Amino acid sequence: MTTVDRARGIVDTALELSIVGSFSRLGYAARRALFHWDETPATDLSGRVVLVTGATSGLGLVVAHELAARHAHVWIVGRDAQRTEAAREQIVAATPDAELTVVIADLASLADVRACADTVLRTAPRLDALVHNAGALAHELQYTRDGIETTAQVHVVAPFLLTTLLLPRLRSTAGARVVTVSSGGMYTQRLDLADLVTPRVPFHGSRTYANAKRAQVVLNEMWARRPGARGVVFHAMHPGWADTPGVQASLPRFRSVMRPVLRSPAQGADTIVWLASAAEPLRTNGGFWLDRRSRSTTPLPWTNTGPGAAHELWNWCAQQADVPAMSEGRR
Repeated sequence: MTTVDRARGIVDTALELSIVGSFSRLGYAARRALFHWDETPATDLSGRVVLVTGATSGLGLVVAHELAARHAHVWIVGRDAQRTEAAREQIVAATPDAELTVVIADLASLADVRACADTVLRTAPRLDALVHNAGALAHELQYTRDGIETTAQVHVVAPFLLTTLLLPRLRSTAGARVVTVSSGGMYTQRLDLADLVTPRVPFHGSRTYANAKRAQVVLNEMWARRPGARGVVFHAMHPGWADTPGVQASLPRFRSVMRPVLRSPAQGADTIVWLASAAEPLRTNGGFWLDRRSRSTTPLPWTNTGPGAAHELWNWCAQQADVPAMSEGRR
């Protein structure tokens, strides 16, 4: 490592420790300049197929835009037909030759998830990237028609099921990867499976959301170790503090205070696009990323998840999704 590389690493670490400097638009701008992102041309994704959930607004819509502009065939998944069609039209307006496929599926319905996967498996000969972006922060306790708390299903069980069902297509595609959009909010949250299964009352939406985001990161690491997923790269990331419709609706007070330094959706989505398209992420597996650099998932040691709790989470997801649990092992 050169002296310049060490200096960059020191600056990056200082930004990360500052929290606000790291998660805000300031951290994004600093790292973009520090690591010369603009010197690397965007990857041409001609011939590649990418599926993005939650692609009707915010980060997911930006990701779909960016991947379509790079000539990928993008499958945009949304739960509302009108909003999903509007997203498709918006992408085509920006990229007239965009190759898009629309799927209407609500992750609060496991039947919808299965139907979505079936459509992909029947019609897509390859799948280069699966981006789990759909999600929401709920302030009231609600259960889905499958009997699972909504936050836990949309963020944890449904992505687990979709990954499991699409794994054969991912494994048959060289260089395939799965990208999970988590949140920096999980940094202070230790995995609490009991609360994921049966949330405590009174219900705290932010705590439940952070717990689900921690579960996503734990599962990401476990997928990377599964022999049955060999050949597929798994990464999770967090986008920093981005000014998305979800933040506007769910965290209005936070947005009001932090709005001057919030990232744009494009800045928040940058690392998602990079993980789904660049060559560098294929060199490692099971990582957690912010601004194109791998980060610790447990800067607070007490948030570490032991192997027993991780296995219990995996088995619970498999049970809820009604799929066999794969054995774990090192690659």
